[in-house]
Amino acid sequence: MIPFSDEELMAPVENVINKVRPSLALDGGDIDFLTVKNSVVYIQLKGACIGCASSSTTLKYGVEKQLKMDIHPELTVINVPQGMENDLNNL
Repeated sequence: MIPFSDEELMAPVENVINKVRPSLALDGGDIDFLTVKNSVVYIQLKGACIGCASSSTTLKYGVEKQLKMDIHPELTVINVPQGMENDLNNL
């Protein structure tokens, strides 16, 4: 169980997202941090990352791995497709 509330996770998660952003930018991609709900980090891959065959690998072994190392090993990440941001309110 993650010993932090979603609110407590917001700033550290945003710091990690900003840490991985330059790596994505090297390939023309970007990432937006949307929110944390029930210890699940919701992000949105942008730019060249949209539709890229490697995007799921980037998400799992780049973004999620860094979050697990820097914050807590039980965090997970979900990419929210473009246009689906409003659906987060229904979670």
